[in-house]
Amino acid sequence: MGYSRAVVKGDWCFVSGTTGYVDGVMPEGIADQARGCFATIGRALAEGGFSFADVVRVQYTVTDAALVDDLVPALGEVFADVRPAATMVVAGLIKPEMLVEIDVTAFKG
Repeated sequence: MGYSRAVVKGDWCFVSGTTGYVDGVMPEGIADQARGCFATIGRALAEGGFSFADVVRVQYTVTDAALVDDLVPALGEVFADVRPAATMVVAGLIKPEMLVEIDVTAFKG
């Protein structure tokens, strides 16, 4: 499969959908999975010369709307001050242990 964790085009950085694996292990709770997502996304942004402060768009895919209340605090840890445009979708993910997938778009201009 053709795939990049992130692609930088000029002032833009597009980070692919990212799940919460930490050192090859998936945390059990959705908040810890989100923190794992953000750790991976943060490294990808930094490698491209960006940071979370540059994020203008985020999409969250969650497997169950009932988990959102547990997820929100972890999202606020990263985006409370950034406040990107956001979409949250409820959908299945490719492995049953995955509860959330996050992708972001960042812009420097």
